Amino acid sequence: MKLRRKKRFEAEVATSSLNDIMFFLLLFFLIISTIANPNVIKVLLPKAEKSQTLNKKQFALSVNENKEYYFEKEFISDPSNLEQVLKEKTAGVVDPTIVLRMDAKLNIQELVDILSIGTRLKIRIVMATQVGK
Repeated sequence: MKLRRKKRFEAEVATSSLNDIMFFLLLFFLIISTIANPNVIKVLLPKAEKSQTLNKKQFALSVNENKEYYFEKEFISDPSNLEQVLKEKTAGVVDPTIVLRMDAKLNIQELVDILSIGTRLKIRIVMATQVGK
């Protein structure tokens, strides 16, 4: 007696675990992208056609739309105390450079005030902008 299978064996690929893998990859890249962002203070920067990179010791000074000042992610509670804070933080640094990240909605007077503080303290201040038109 000859026995035969009625159905031939067909190869199949189990894709049920692909959903789990894709979910973990998405989660991993979302977490890494939030960690990789060096400046967590949300500031809408003005736009410029070209951008310049600096290789010297840099400090970050951020001013958001509510006129709250942050020096290297540290909140400065009294803006009138900004000159003293900059003087203390840049002491001992040769040719200090501050990257100024100001919100685009702010007045030009805030920019001029910060630039005048930088001039008095002999600190080079560079304004950060977004690349684009």
